[in-house]
Amino acid sequence: MLFSDVIGQSEIKQQLIDMASQNRLSHAILLLGPEGSGSLALAMAFANFVSCIPDPSSKHNGPALMVFDENSPEHLKLPENPKDADNWMSSRSTFSKLSAMVHPDIHFSYPVIPRKSGDKPLSTDYASEWRSFVTQYPYGNVYDWLQFIGAENKQGNITAHECNDIIRKLYLKSFESRYKILVMWMPEYLGNEGNKLLKLIEEPPPDTLFLFVAENESQILPTILSRTQLVKVPSPTVDEIEEGLIRFANVSPEQARQAASISQGNYREALQVLQHAEEDWQALLRDWLNAALKTGPIAQVRWVEEIGRLGREKQKQFLRYFNHLLEQAVRLEILGDLHLNMSASEMDFAARLNKIADVSQQQAIIEELDRAVYYIERNAHAKMLFMSLTIRLYHIIANKENIILN
Repeated sequence: MLFSDVIGQSEIKQQLIDMASQNRLSHAILLLGPEGSGSLALAMAFANFVSCIPDPSSKHNGPALMVFDENSPEHLKLPENPKDADNWMSSRSTFSKLSAMVHPDIHFSYPVIPRKSGDKPLSTDYASEWRSFVTQYPYGNVYDWLQFIGAENKQGNITAHECNDIIRKLYLKSFESRYKILVMWMPEYLGNEGNKLLKLIEEPPPDTLFLFVAENESQILPTILSRTQLVKVPSPTVDEIEEGLIRFANVSPEQARQAASISQGNYREALQVLQHAEEDWQALLRDWLNAALKTGPIAQVRWVEEIGRLGREKQKQFLRYFNHLLEQAVRLEILGDLHLNMSASEMDFAARLNKIADVSQQQAIIEELDRAVYYIERNAHAKMLFMSLTIRLYHIIANKENIILN
């Protein structure tokens, strides 16, 4: 993983490189970013970069190198920007191991499940699956990962047994690099057992680096949170997502722009939008609005049955699409059509939405849709959720004239 493999995040890339090159590298760093921001890909690129920093005392480097002392004639100047860092990493003898995620001094920890009852699973038990997953879905979330390893409805965890294994590995001498590095993805899944790591995090062996990659700060153990240097990773912009889709997903600029607009700063969601591009969300949305506002309970129950069969990811995509159209409707009402990048059918649908709901009502619906996505991600019962949402939708716009969206 190189820095160029990460969508956008130029400022964060530069910040991380500066930390290493200016000898300001903390022993424990928390990369905190929302889903689809690329925090994991960023952590892996940074771990690869740090692993390439030579050991000043290593005999393999000839005379002792003063990596950070600029006044020393033996000073080794590290790359100062992401592009130079990528070129530098690519030229190292260990690059093939870094690319294959088999470098002996970079360790990974992530939520796993027991393969059978009574097992005490370790991350290393799923090392092959992990490498395949990160290669195919570097922007995947924990749900994607658990489905990838066949967890179905099982809850993943980072267990006490895993913590003991981390302690054992990080107290070993490094094999090839100066640093021993642990990349822990989703420390939110680290329960109170994580307190086993406190002493190691607070007083680590020399040249040990912890990279925690998280989405929800409030779900991380406070005792671990207080011992890390926080680096906030923002969501990529629409333009950055569009550029990434054109480059990595090999889609047309028009497709990329539409998916980026719907994704709300989430690159994973943008990929999901492309994956389900053949879905006729407009027709499904038209049926929903007509059922909610005009045709009544029988049509509502029928529609809820239909949406309930789609599965969680498609349900989220549908709600995101509705949210996207509502946001465009608000912009259309306030700014006119000069500032919108929409297809003719979407423009017409947004105009019709403005006829049945004013801006305040649309904002209320957007909040309900966001809340519904949140509950779907936490395994809410789909039929109950969408029936409740249908009733809420009716009450929000009940004071407007019921218009069939033909």
